[in-house]
Formats: sequence, structure tokens, C-alpha cells
Amino acid sequence: MFKLFRFLKPYRVSVIAIITLMLLQSLAQLYLPTLLSDIVDVGVVKGDVSYILMYGGYMLLVAMGAMACVMVASYLLAKTATGFGRDLRRNLFAHVESFSLHEFDKLGTSSLITRTTNDIAQVQQLVVMTRMFIGAPTMLIGGVIMASYKDAHLAIILIAVIPILALVIAGIMRTGLPLFKTLQVKIDGINLVLREHLTGIRVIRAFNRSEHEKTKFERANQDFTQVATKVNTIMASMMPVMMLIFNLGIVAILWYGGIRIDHNQMQIGDLMAFIQYAMQIMFSMFMMTMIFMMIPRASASAVRINEVLAIQTNIHNAPHAEKLHDNQTTIAFNHVTFSYPGAEQPAVQDITFEAAPGEVTAIIGGTGSGKTTLINLLLRFYDVDSGSITLNGLPLPSLSLESVRNQMGYVPQKAVLFSGTVTDNLRFGADVASPEDLAHAAATAQAAQFVEEMKDGYASVLAQGGTNLSGGQKQRLSIARALARKPNIYIFDDSFSALDFKTDAKLRAALKSETERATMIIVAQRVSTIMDAQQIIVLDEGRIAGKGTHSELMKTCEVYQEIVSSQLSEEESA
Repeated sequence: MFKLFRFLKPYRVSVIAIITLMLLQSLAQLYLPTLLSDIVDVGVVKGDVSYILMYGGYMLLVAMGAMACVMVASYLLAKTATGFGRDLRRNLFAHVESFSLHEFDKLGTSSLITRTTNDIAQVQQLVVMTRMFIGAPTMLIGGVIMASYKDAHLAIILIAVIPILALVIAGIMRTGLPLFKTLQVKIDGINLVLREHLTGIRVIRAFNRSEHEKTKFERANQDFTQVATKVNTIMASMMPVMMLIFNLGIVAILWYGGIRIDHNQMQIGDLMAFIQYAMQIMFSMFMMTMIFMMIPRASASAVRINEVLAIQTNIHNAPHAEKLHDNQTTIAFNHVTFSYPGAEQPAVQDITFEAAPGEVTAIIGGTGSGKTTLINLLLRFYDVDSGSITLNGLPLPSLSLESVRNQMGYVPQKAVLFSGTVTDNLRFGADVASPEDLAHAAATAQAAQFVEEMKDGYASVLAQGGTNLSGGQKQRLSIARALARKPNIYIFDDSFSALDFKTDAKLRAALKSETERATMIIVAQRVSTIMDAQQIIVLDEGRIAGKGTHSELMKTCEVYQEIVSSQLSEEESA
């Protein structure tokens, strides 16, 4: 947990000020019972009104000073804690952004969301408790010292009570700490079920699985509730036990203090001050109890946050990474082999081909043949196990990730749109694109007509994920977004599957003039989409089964012939 406190470095001046102010406030609080003792033993007993007024004024000034210290410290602490939480979230988010897809798959989206929100909130709350971290031990130690100064014999009772309370707290914390860790895992489970339910609501309703999902959520919710109930039961038992022990201590102090006063070994004012110190010690123990209640959960959260921050992705820029310049790019796969972590067989094996500028290179194959894997490797979402991928003869790992991805216009297999306007989505990869450029990109992608028919045109707001659009409309906007970027490399990962044949043909015809100087890679299921490609790569179980033009493959590649015969008539395939 202490590793995370490095994010407090920018606030070290505020932290020093908070510590100083809280120490001053604690000293003021410790001085007040001594003033009260003097007022009672001198002013009240002797009837000296001026003495009472003078020392009463001192008490008022000290109390106001303590209040001012608390107010200023609370303000600084609020700013420090919120700033700490903001910086920690920013760093965690930036670190997660550097992850390869392997790290995302390993941790899970729902867990990353919990760690970025709930877990950071727990640690931030612990920072808010810093005031108690400083004040409680100071009051506890100072209270014991001052009580001993007032009457060493009576202080034995306090010294006996404190270790008993400490043992009780330690025992409860030892039981509660594992449960706090489990609690955060149960929150992950709830987030996972909830996220799957919300994103898959259409499928759930279409298959009449709402009751099944309710049962699934109820199970996750019940698991969390059981652990939370157990934790709260343990924590709730702490306060009554502490109160019982301390109240018995106060009874013992009053009984023994009364005896000492009766024997003139102690004055009434000193007993009143002693009781005040006992109350301060009790209050500090309560504060420390609250701290101990927060620490286990915050510790569990801190471990989970540190787990994310400790992960070092293998996808990063080389120390002296070169830049891929803004010009035509030749892509070459040289005997590339890659396996997903934990897989028994390679996803792709011994893949070799070249994609040249001004040409369309198509990749086709059955489900699970490795088509999307090749795209993931080209985008460097993963690194190859063996072989190499080069751009203009330069190995992909030697190039800066930013410069490589800046040259690419990527349209994923599943169209992904973001909440915001149509213009916001089209400008996602081209911040400086003019309205004319966006309109031209939309027209090329066959999206202009339906966009202009929307109520506010290009200013129309899209729901998160583009749920207020059809599948074909989302695909066309994704294609328009890539076109607006005007990249040197176009990557279409099965990006025409939701389009009807007429729109598909129009789009491909419009793309020819827009991408004639660029390197284009198309992953497709439809043969009709790729028949005109200068090069078609046929994949079968992760290996290249054939390579060439449509007419060449119809003569030489049995796998391609089977795909064509399953989709096209004899006349169409000729």
C-alpha cells in the first residue's frame, strides 16, 4: 500500500502543513484539561473570579486555535486526497492504455473497471483519514503522559486498559483482513455479470434468458452480501467491546480517584483533568479503530491496484525507435508464427506474403483460420513468436507504435462507435479534418445519405456503442472514420459483412479511387468482396493454403475452390 503513496509527492508541502497543523491541534487539546484543572483547583476552590475569567479566556483562545488548525488542515486534506485520487486514476488509466491484448484478457475488463473506480476510492478514503493517523496516536500517547503527570498511581488503570483494547482490535482485524480482500473480488463478480447483462441485453431477451440472468446476478449479489454481512458483523462487534472495556476503566478511575481525593492524595481538579485525558484517550482509540477498519479494505484495494501497475507489457517502443514516415508502405510477413498464451497449437504458422502500395491484398479462410490474428499482429496488439513483420523493410518492433498506428486506417470486425455526435466519431482519428473532408469520407463509405436524413445530420448524437444505428450503418460509419484519416495503410477486418450486395459493390467501387496509392488489406468472408484483389491469401488452420489472384487460385487451390463453390454459382465464379 505504501508504494501508492509516491503519488503524494506533488502534495508534500500540503502534507507537511497538515501534519504540523494536526500536531498543534493535538497539543492544544492536551493542554485544555490542565487549564480546567487549574480553574477548578485554584479559581473555584478559592473563589477567585478573576483567575477563572483569565484562565477561561486562555481556554477559549486555545480551543479556537485548535478549531482553526482543524479547519485549515481539513481543507488542505480534502484538496490533497482528491488530487491524489485523480493522479492515481490518471496513472492507472495511462498504464492500462499501454497493455497488449494479452494483459486485458488476463485481468478482465470488469476487474480493471473496479480497480480504477472502487479500489482507488478506498485508498483515497484512507488518505482522507490521514488527519486521524496523526491526531489519534498523538492524543493517545500525549493523553497517557499527561494523565501520568497528573497522577501516576491512577494512570496504572489506563496503562492496563490500553493493551487489552489493542489486543481486541488486533484480533478483529486479523479476522477481517481476508474478508476485505474477498469483498473486492465479489464486487468484480457483480460488475462482470452486470456488464455482460447490459451489453448483451438484446441476445438475452431474444433467447428468453432474462430469468436465467436474474438468477445469475442474484447468485453474485448474494455472494457479495454474505461476505459484506460477515465483515460488517465483525466490525460492528468492535465498538461495543471497546466501549465496555473503557467504561469499566472509567468506573475504576472514578472509584480509585475518589479514594485518593478522600485521602488528600489528589485534588478534584486533577481528577476532572484525568477523566478528560481518559476521554481523549478513548476518543483517540475510537479514531484508531476507524483507521483499522479502513486499513484492511484499503490494503486489499492497494494490492489490486499495485498488481495492475506492476504489470509490464512486452508491447512497447524500443529505446531508439524509428519513425515510420508518411509515405507509401510495403508490408511483409516473413515466416510469421504466433500462439495465443495458453494455446496448444499456433494460431498462425509460417506465414509469408507481401502487401504492396496501390494493391489490394485480401485474406480469406474458414472460421478460426487466423485471419484476424494476422491483423492483430500487424497492428502490434501482440508480438510474433518467430519470424518477422516489416514495414518498408524495417522490423515492426523497431518502429514507434505511434508512428505505425498513425499510418493505419483500421476498421474492426465489430464496428465500434462512441457516444457523441457523428462528427465526433468521424474525427476520432483525424482531429483536423474539415467538414468537407468528413462529408466526402461519409459519401465514399455510402453513409452520407442516412446521416443527412438524421434529425441533426452530422451533429446528430449517437448512443454509446452506436445502439441507435443498424449494423450496416455502424459499419459504414466505421469505414468513413478510417477514410477521414487518409492513411497509407487500410485494414478492413471483415468490415463489409453487414452490408447488402448492392451497397458492398458501390462501396468497393468508391474505395478504388480513394485508396489507389495506399496499401490495402481486406479480411473477408465473402468471395464477391475480394474477387478483384491483386493478391488473395487463403488460410486454412493457421497456414497459407494458397496465394494468388482469383483466377489463379481457382486453378491451384482446393480450399479456395471449396469456399467459392459454397458461395457463388458456376457463372459468378468464372
